[in-house]
Amino acid sequence: MKTVDFGGRPFHFIGIGGIGMSALAYVLAKRQFQVSGSDLRASAITERLQGVGAHIFNRQEAQNLDWFQSVQVKSYATAGAGGAVLETAATGESSFSNGNGRHPVNLLPQVVCSTAINAQNPEYRAALAKGCPIFHRSDILAALIDQSYGIGVAGTHGKTTTSGLIGYLLLEGGLDPTIIVGGEVDAWDGNARLGQSDYLVAEVDESDGSLTKHHPKIGIVTNIELDHPDHYQSLDQVAEIFQTFQSHCETLIASADCEVVRARLNPQITYSINPEQAADYQARKITPQSNGALAEVWEKGVYLGEMLVTLPGNHNVSNALAAVAVGRLLGLDFGVIAKAIAGFKGAKRRFEEKGYCNGVTFIDDYAHHPSELLATLAAARQKVAQGQYQRVVAVFQPHRYSRTHSFLAEFASAFRDADLVALTDIYSAGESNPHNISGQILAEAVSQHHPHVIYQPNLAELPALLRKTLKPGDLVLFLGAGNLNQSIPAVMAACA
Repeated sequence: MKTVDFGGRPFHFIGIGGIGMSALAYVLAKRQFQVSGSDLRASAITERLQGVGAHIFNRQEAQNLDWFQSVQVKSYATAGAGGAVLETAATGESSFSNGNGRHPVNLLPQVVCSTAINAQNPEYRAALAKGCPIFHRSDILAALIDQSYGIGVAGTHGKTTTSGLIGYLLLEGGLDPTIIVGGEVDAWDGNARLGQSDYLVAEVDESDGSLTKHHPKIGIVTNIELDHPDHYQSLDQVAEIFQTFQSHCETLIASADCEVVRARLNPQITYSINPEQAADYQARKITPQSNGALAEVWEKGVYLGEMLVTLPGNHNVSNALAAVAVGRLLGLDFGVIAKAIAGFKGAKRRFEEKGYCNGVTFIDDYAHHPSELLATLAAARQKVAQGQYQRVVAVFQPHRYSRTHSFLAEFASAFRDADLVALTDIYSAGESNPHNISGQILAEAVSQHHPHVIYQPNLAELPALLRKTLKPGDLVLFLGAGNLNQSIPAVMAACA
């Protein structure tokens, strides 16, 4: 196993604009490491990285790595070996002084990739040819967790919201954490922040099996389902990954409401929103509010107080309860915890309100699995029941051929809380389509369970369709992990 070098060697990210990659790059840049990276297009994320000193290439090509042999490096990282580069040679070698003499340092970077980068990528091939150390992004995250009091949030659903809640709770509780999450949070203006304490809150992912690399002090598992049939053949394989993760955690906190968690894991601390589960932390008397839900919180049979969760849906009460369990384990007073949870406004693309036009409210949500659709649409239906809206309109872009094919029956019955369903074609995420699955097939399957289904494969024609369809009082949710949300401004303009 290669070891990540935090002694001063630079980092270069191929695909630095990705949500997981950019969070790591941000933390390293804020720690004063030399950070660079490439992405195929500029974005607010890459601009934010440039703002903290990262060098960004707006292309992915072999020549990007030549930059390291000509750049004049002013200083190196403060982590582990304070000092400065004294000279740089054309070969990419330099002399580094840290008070104990001069030491040669290779300026060729540590190259970081995500699963999306394949062996045909020209930049990746150049890194191999030059002999750069190459790491998966999970290797960098695992190394940062090992350096810290790591709190790793895992689970098929709810990772981003739960890790955001825990990070915000520690921040408001005065514990000044480093936070690395899979979504952008307004509270720290992005998907990461660098704290000065030993605490690090991170979202840890099972999608590609890399969950097993992490060894946090506290692990959280929100639920376990099969969500990535492109990587796993069965639910048993997924459960085994979480069992390995459990063995790596000093303390595991997990939801007792998930049947697979109950059957396959043995957490030290449990939480539940269902009274029949004898969990350590329970949310009772959950009462919907116009701005979320109010619940009683009980700790091992002792009433702690009320908790206001300003995120819609009972699934977010569960996510907040996981944060309560972490906060209490770290010794925070429940009053501090409850105040922080009430103040957390969520992550972007998690029931994020994008605007209001002619009586229609537009929501962007990342839900892309049948269970996520059920939970998100149930939260929307709850708002209709409270009289805030007249109809729930679900606009869904299926994500990945493998997922759509594997869960076709589950997707077909996932829209019961929507009054109207509009489906687009499948966002491939670069996958092949061996089963010839299509959005049309999914639309026909949904039509067997729902009386009002529209199929519009072309996103460019979606605004005109929805202009004719939407009515004042509608709550319209744009659902999916692809690029559907980029259509929201055009739809709003069409409805104006």
